[in-house]
Amino acid sequence: MDGLLCWCRSGFEPDLAAELTARAAEAGIPGYAQTERNSGYVVFHAEDGVTLNAALPWESLIFARQKLPVIAELRDLPPSDRITPMIEVLKTHGTRFGDLWVEHPDSEAGKPLAGLARSFGNALRPALRKAGLLTQREDMELPRLHVAFVDGDHAFLAQTDPADSAPWPLGIPRLKMHADAPSRSALKLEEALLVLLSAHECASLMKEDMRAADLGAAPGGWSWVLVRQGLRVIAIDNGPMRPELLDGGRVEHLREDGFRWHPTTPLDWMVCDMVEQPIRVADRMAEWFAQGWCRHAIFNLKLPMKKRWQETERCLSLFAAEAGRPLTLRAKQLYHDREEITVFASVRRLHE
Repeated sequence: MDGLLCWCRSGFEPDLAAELTARAAEAGIPGYAQTERNSGYVVFHAEDGVTLNAALPWESLIFARQKLPVIAELRDLPPSDRITPMIEVLKTHGTRFGDLWVEHPDSEAGKPLAGLARSFGNALRPALRKAGLLTQREDMELPRLHVAFVDGDHAFLAQTDPADSAPWPLGIPRLKMHADAPSRSALKLEEALLVLLSAHECASLMKEDMRAADLGAAPGGWSWVLVRQGLRVIAIDNGPMRPELLDGGRVEHLREDGFRWHPTTPLDWMVCDMVEQPIRVADRMAEWFAQGWCRHAIFNLKLPMKKRWQETERCLSLFAAEAGRPLTLRAKQLYHDREEITVFASVRRLHE
């Protein structure tokens, strides 16, 4: 079959389907989305899967945790031998793979498949190597093979380019809550730095003693992450900050309203995780760039319960238009996000 299988947060299937449909239409590629609510994935069928895959790079997709170009959909797999039908399809496909991931949806229905995925991967890997379809050692230069079980007898075979896909199974980076972190919101910013910036970009854009503002900072989860990156932070919030965070001398707490306060001299960074209507946040973030108050920013947009793709388009379009300057702009719904997306914006051309 031709098309894409994309993992997403359970409950956001309609939003991912709407995004894929809109993006494919913009690229002039006929197709349609197929999904079920709370399944944790969307399949987008297209007449030209190769062109569709090229037109929708993984980093540009907002609601997709992972993008998997589909080789085949296999139904009614016999529990006694699921491997043979897969090997037959893959031999016909004629591709040699550098790695194998066996996955399942991150959903209530998909979680019971975790045990099958683990055991099946252990059995399939040597069979693929014996058939000459999988290298003996991981090879990032070759495509990665994905076996995506959506039921015990129903699986998709897919392949990804490691350079155009999430580098974590299911598209979920495994982060642990640090004992010193003031709140679990720290995980959102840590994930944003992993997903929205490359390691090179993070190192070049976050240097020792750069200055940042954290709008809506209390109790200090995002400020804590910035300090760990070596930055000095002005924490803006009328609420209390974690005292230990202030003791280090790298965080200055101002009891101000994040929608009113702005710096007297330009800063390197601004981050914002304020709970407010997304269009109002987008407008305020655009003002920061239009006024030259920061060069780089990461902020969250809390989305409504319905028509979240449409609201996302509206907010990002407004932000880009009102910022008043060329921006590098990336957005994702992260694993640690809930009813929100996280946006990275920069006035610097990161490819230069």
